[in-house]
Amino acid sequence: MASSHSSSPVPQSNSSDAFFKKEVDSTKRFRPVQSLPDVCPKEPTGNPNDLRDSPSLVVDQQRWTIYHSKVNLPAALNDPRLAKRESDFFTKTWGVDFVDTEVTPSFYLPQITKEHFALYQQEITPREKVHERCKNICTPKDTFDRTLLHTHDKSRTDLEQVPKIFMKPDFALEDSLTFNAVLPWSHFSTAGGKGNRDAASSKLLQEKLSHYLDIVEVNIAHQISLRSEAFFHAMTSQHELQDYLRKTSQAVKLLREKISKIDKVMCEGSLRVLRLALTRNNCIKAYNKLKLMATVHQTQPTVQLLLSTSEYVGALDLIATTQEVLQQELQGIHSFRHLGSQLCELEKLIDKMMIAEFSTYARNDLNRPLEDDCQILEEERLVSLVFGLLKQRKLNFYEIYGDEMINTAKNIIKQCVVNTVSQIEEIDTEVVVKLADQMRMMNFPQWFDLLKNIFSKFTIFLKRVKATLNTIRSVVFLVLDKNQKTRELEDTLQKNSAKESVVDSEVAYLTHEGMFISDAFGDGELPASQRNTSPNSEPCSSDSVSEPECTTDSSSSKEHTSSSVTPGGVEMMIGDDMKLTDLELVRLANNIQELLYNASDICHDRSVKFLMARAKDGFLEKLNSNEFVTLSRLMEGFILDTEQICGRKSMSLRGALQSQANRFVNRFHEERKTKLSLLLDNERWKQAEVPAEFQDLVDSVSDGRISLPEKKPTATEERKPAEFLIVEGQKYATVGTVLLLIRIILEYCQCVDNIPSITTDMLTRLSDLLKYFNSRSCQLVLGAGALQVVGLKTITTKNLALSSRCLQLIVHYIPIIRAHFEARLQPKQFSMLRHFDHITKDYHDHIAEISAKLVAIMDSLFDKLLSKYEVKAPVPSACFRNICKQMAKMHEAIYDLLPEEQTQMLFLRINASYKLHLKRQLAHLNVVNDGGPLNGLVTSDVAFYTGNLQALKGLNNLDLNMAEIWEQKR
Repeated sequence: MASSHSSSPVPQSNSSDAFFKKEVDSTKRFRPVQSLPDVCPKEPTGNPNDLRDSPSLVVDQQRWTIYHSKVNLPAALNDPRLAKRESDFFTKTWGVDFVDTEVTPSFYLPQITKEHFALYQQEITPREKVHERCKNICTPKDTFDRTLLHTHDKSRTDLEQVPKIFMKPDFALEDSLTFNAVLPWSHFSTAGGKGNRDAASSKLLQEKLSHYLDIVEVNIAHQISLRSEAFFHAMTSQHELQDYLRKTSQAVKLLREKISKIDKVMCEGSLRVLRLALTRNNCIKAYNKLKLMATVHQTQPTVQLLLSTSEYVGALDLIATTQEVLQQELQGIHSFRHLGSQLCELEKLIDKMMIAEFSTYARNDLNRPLEDDCQILEEERLVSLVFGLLKQRKLNFYEIYGDEMINTAKNIIKQCVVNTVSQIEEIDTEVVVKLADQMRMMNFPQWFDLLKNIFSKFTIFLKRVKATLNTIRSVVFLVLDKNQKTRELEDTLQKNSAKESVVDSEVAYLTHEGMFISDAFGDGELPASQRNTSPNSEPCSSDSVSEPECTTDSSSSKEHTSSSVTPGGVEMMIGDDMKLTDLELVRLANNIQELLYNASDICHDRSVKFLMARAKDGFLEKLNSNEFVTLSRLMEGFILDTEQICGRKSMSLRGALQSQANRFVNRFHEERKTKLSLLLDNERWKQAEVPAEFQDLVDSVSDGRISLPEKKPTATEERKPAEFLIVEGQKYATVGTVLLLIRIILEYCQCVDNIPSITTDMLTRLSDLLKYFNSRSCQLVLGAGALQVVGLKTITTKNLALSSRCLQLIVHYIPIIRAHFEARLQPKQFSMLRHFDHITKDYHDHIAEISAKLVAIMDSLFDKLLSKYEVKAPVPSACFRNICKQMAKMHEAIYDLLPEEQTQMLFLRINASYKLHLKRQLAHLNVVNDGGPLNGLVTSDVAFYTGNLQALKGLNNLDLNMAEIWEQKR
């Protein structure tokens, strides 16, 4: 059976028997002798066609082959996403696309049609017809076939008699069931003795089994006879095969001897050198590993030592380095299995210690005595704490500092109040227990000194907070700058690595022959000559001779560090393990800057509470203008100082000052308005003497700068009061109320200079005051209210002229006041200046009404006197004498009060009224300008009137134009 595949060929028989002709003559029955398969895979020779089909560990270890493919075919076929499942076997097993899939025709194969087989059909059709005809004529000789078939059928029939149990591959008589089936116990039963029946049954079973054996032997002999030729051929070639095996054995023995000699001479020494080198490197590794373990074992005592000196950054770096060593180089060491968790707990403890330490530092820094020096308390300690907190991502540490700032601000005010109260003997602390009540018992100078002390303490406090927060922000910016530089360095290295990739590939190609040597060392261990030149070599991979002190620092040396100096001169080493993003660092820096703003707000808020506590009993509203101005200047100075320190405006204290200023303005205005009202109610509208201090007050405004002059008692006593007030070379006759009103107006302007925040309120109040003076003076003089209020008998022309001159004095100062307020208003507030325009118009209207009143007085007099005028002798007539007398009185009353120009204009208007009444009377008397006696009498009276009027002071050049008294002839 196996000879048809592995036996050598023999000469074929020349027998003409059809049996042997069909079985033996076939060239396909025997194949040439093949050599035994090579059990060793062939080494690669560079020719891919020489490689075996089976995978090779040498050739295929880096190449993908079909043996790497892993496909779960049932999972691919039983796709749940398929829409349906067909009952057909193929579509059910192989998928719904098994039958319906269309095969795309190949572009390289032609389309075959029936025309391609036309020539073949033409050639084969005649042959087929001849073949069919021959089959019908000649009957086939199938004697051998029938005999063979008959023999085969007979053999099959005989074999079918043998029970199937003998044909099973697992047939074994040791099995009880098989044994009982072949030899039933019923044939060997001895219960009833050996009877004839039992003996016959046993004999029959023995014969049956013998018959089965004969059938099998016959069939085996028949099969051997059928293959006798191959059997004898195998026996013949057995001796030749034994000769081949003996020669092969001898050749193998000789080859093994040669290989053994080659191994001893050429390989054993080299392999021993490599083995010793590996052993040496392993010993070095074990030694370095033990040193590393010894160093790691000292981590906890070293951390405790660092923590005792507050070296939190160093302790955290040591813990991080140790954790990295445990995870990379000492992974799996049983003795260190708990060290990682212990270090994690120690790191959490350090976090709590740093937070507690920072809280203690903030408390000590803010609560130390407030002296003039603003040096940072233990800057190195602060920088170390901040670096440690940043390293552990504890980014909310600034909130602790903010809480301490609030407590410190409270304590500053409390301590200042306690110190001040203890120095005041008038305050009995045993009777008055509360600090707020004790503070309210202070007078203004004492309370003002207390507030000044609080502001100075707060200023030092803010400077100290700013210095500390600036140091913290500088540390944050150092870390941010280091991150940016590291990122730029990484980008540069990536660009350089792309350029050097070509050079690296060429070096790897040129040194590929030495890779077998490097593999022997393992893990990148190279000989000393190659280790020194390797760009990727590490300190721990070198031997102990070149670097005997390779310890844990090798892992930490991989981290790049840079030295940075804080603004205070503290030098710190920043490592690459600050895993903070730029956004987090910028946000933290902004929060720290915001904390400085909060410090300013805290100081302002505590100051406001202190201010409001003193203002509960109306203490601040009762201050006079000088005291309030002093207080306002102190608060404004403190606000400006805090703005300069912190860089941002805080509105709470400014708002409280504005609120108090508004109350002060209301009280200030009400006091002065009440004072002005009382002065007007007692004013008799007579010319008053001008004290020297009022002249000095007016002189201080003459240069355009409004300011109240300092009082000089000695100089004031020597100077006598003046009759007139000299303003820019002009004389102003005034009443005492107006002098005080000017001082009040200047007080308003001076208050605006001292308290700029009340400019708009002061402008409104001053406008109201000026309007009140105008309306009240109009009621008293023009409205004759002074007759009932003061008890004057009558309102004289002198009273009217004096009132007009006082109004002109106020009008003179309105532009100066307007310019003063305009310089202190914002551009968007300039619309408020229209109040001065309205006031100026009202004052001019009032002055015009007074002038009209003076003219009206003379007009009524002219009407009364000229209505009785008769043209007759003597000349001048009594009427004209009386008119000239009244004109002289009028001139005498107003000449010293009003300027000459106004006097001339007033008398021109009076003269016009006189001419109108005289013309009317002459027309009534029918006196015309005809040169007659009546005309002569009238001309003499008019000449008398003209001479008297022009003889008055300042009226000599007055153009009276008396020709208008005559009606023009038509």
